[in-house]
Amino acid sequence: MPEAASGAKVSVRVMRLPHGDGLALPSYATSGAAGMDVVAAEDVTIAPRGRHAVATGFAMAIPEGYEIQVRPRSGLALKHGITLPNTPGTIDSDYRGELKVILINHGDADFPIKRGDRIAQLVLAPVTLAAWDEVAELEDTARGAGGFGSTGGHGKL
Repeated sequence: MPEAASGAKVSVRVMRLPHGDGLALPSYATSGAAGMDVVAAEDVTIAPRGRHAVATGFAMAIPEGYEIQVRPRSGLALKHGITLPNTPGTIDSDYRGELKVILINHGDADFPIKRGDRIAQLVLAPVTLAAWDEVAELEDTARGAGGFGSTGGHGKL
């Protein structure tokens, strides 16, 4: 379980669904891992350029003031072109349905997923809520309103 800034662990209640029986719950692969590996609860094949919301077989109650971020696995992205189209995905604290991971296949071949395969990572993160303060104008900065590419192209890196 992750630790809060104070060193106390943050409890996240999890409910296994019938099709999740026998599967590992999300877990950290190493002591230094930030993300918990999450596994598929179904067999599915994702065609090239295809997408699928892969079932995980569990639902959870994330504490208020936190979110779960769903992130791709770097090995799947590099080796097979499998990633999340909305990365990181956010699971809000008031959602109580099954966690499903939207995967997309950017590769050239069908990608089979078997029940129990690691498909993504979950990161528990604190949420800071914004309070909008509408003003007539904003203070200027050196960058100003310069947007996409305004600080130099990749050639400057």
